[in-house]
Amino acid sequence: MAAKSIINMSPIAFYSYDFGGGNMMRALIYGAGAIGSFVGFLLSDIKAAKGRPVDNVALLGRMGHIEEIRANGLIIGLFDETKSIKFENCFSSLGELTKSDFTPDLVIICVKTHSLRNVRDEILESGLLAGKLRGATFVLLMNGMGNKELFALPSENVYEGITSIGVKFSKGGAIELKGTAKTVMEDGIGAEIKEFLIQRFESNKLEIEFVPEFKAHQWNKLFVNSVINPITALTGGYNGIVLCEQLRSTMEKIVEECVLVARMEGIDAETDAVLEFVRSVASKTSMNTSSMLSDTIHRKKTEMESINGYVIRTAKKNNISVPVNETLYALIKTIENGYLN
Repeated sequence: MAAKSIINMSPIAFYSYDFGGGNMMRALIYGAGAIGSFVGFLLSDIKAAKGRPVDNVALLGRMGHIEEIRANGLIIGLFDETKSIKFENCFSSLGELTKSDFTPDLVIICVKTHSLRNVRDEILESGLLAGKLRGATFVLLMNGMGNKELFALPSENVYEGITSIGVKFSKGGAIELKGTAKTVMEDGIGAEIKEFLIQRFESNKLEIEFVPEFKAHQWNKLFVNSVINPITALTGGYNGIVLCEQLRSTMEKIVEECVLVARMEGIDAETDAVLEFVRSVASKTSMNTSSMLSDTIHRKKTEMESINGYVIRTAKKNNISVPVNETLYALIKTIENGYLN
């Protein structure tokens, strides 16, 4: 059963923004899909509206989505209203960014983990690290583990972040907010960027936190994703399906294996506490469609390699057996290979 769309449930309020010159932080959203487009919306200041499109936030995404935004603005379905925002700068390639007058201070990358190496190569080949992206701070706001190592950009200003905000595509140029949650980023990000992000998130009544123990937060997200993503993709159900009695033992075994691996990596995790946390997230997002289920429905490559695949690779490094994670991995990869090949 499809979830009811928020789009068209309320009148569309159009906003455009002028940040009045000065030294407003300029942010590029690289990978303006569902989450990326929503982050672009968050970083745009409604209260500063003065009749012009947003000029301090730029979106870079797929051509069809970007063309719709250029023509009609980005439409955002919220819980109680629908908004639309226009951007002065929307790009479908790095070449378009190169030709523009937009020079970002902050680049937030919101792509699937399997696309990250391609993004890195595109940036290096473009020469932008010696130009528009010289001195920019990069934040990898993504699922999965090992992203910074995979990105391997020759820059000291690369940080990681995770979010559990739920957003889905409604159609080209339109996204729908499905659930709110805290966003967590590494603590080493510069003070000015922190201040900008905190102000923008808090003005939208969303939580953001900068933590020194970021790896532990990544593992918490991985615990959740290792359960919810493969099970929903295999069953075709919403997130809440993992709470059914028939899957209780499976969930417990997935978590037990993940916790054992996490401990070998220096993470202080207890199975009972992690199980409670995973159940809590599944309950709060019970009617959400997981990203992996969405990927399999739309016959796209999943992020299995950086979720249960990461658990398996790390387990092998530590000579640990994780048979349930291996089974889930094999089943998802079989489905994925069936439609990709």
